[in-house]
Amino acid sequence: MPAPTFLVADDHPLFRTALIQVLRERFAQMRTVEAASAATLGTALQEHPELELVLLDLAMPGARGFSSLLHVRGEYPEIPVVVVSSNEHPRVIRRAQQFGAAGFIPKSAPAEDMALAIETVLDGGSWFPPMAAERSEADAALAAKLAQLTPQQFRVLLCIADGLLNKQIAHELGLAENTVKVHVTAILKKLECYSRTQAAVLVKSLEPESTA
Repeated sequence: MPAPTFLVADDHPLFRTALIQVLRERFAQMRTVEAASAATLGTALQEHPELELVLLDLAMPGARGFSSLLHVRGEYPEIPVVVVSSNEHPRVIRRAQQFGAAGFIPKSAPAEDMALAIETVLDGGSWFPPMAAERSEADAALAAKLAQLTPQQFRVLLCIADGLLNKQIAHELGLAENTVKVHVTAILKKLECYSRTQAAVLVKSLEPESTA
């Protein structure tokens, strides 16, 4: 059996090192790929089709709340994603599950629990801490709407949320301005939004609750 390859996406080098150490103790032959931002996460996914699991921190540069999770699930649905986060708010855990994560590991979890969670997901299961938050129909509806977007449309949506104009989005993504215009029209229709501002507010709702 070939050695599994894991993608560890976190902007803190020390935590990436610690998590890789946990993996190495349980999966001696495994290989790891690292990412420290939403952009390097996307590059790593493109360059490593052999990936079997993504371990994802939600709070990375370039990410908007759950946007990286939604991006990976939309573009690479065959690769399971385990969220590894310091934000243990019950609704954050529940939303991660509703937005397609196969597991959620609090950063405060013991190494043994981390290893068990990863093994469970690799075996086709799921692993989440006990959750007090109820399933949200609004989140389910939002996830269903966002799932209709193509990966490129999702990138355009994040640019809209950052307040960029079509011309700026075209420059940012290397697209023709007319192509961006077509994407924006399709995005607003799929999300049932009447304006760019309404779409931006929808993206804002992807931000996780504060742990405070």
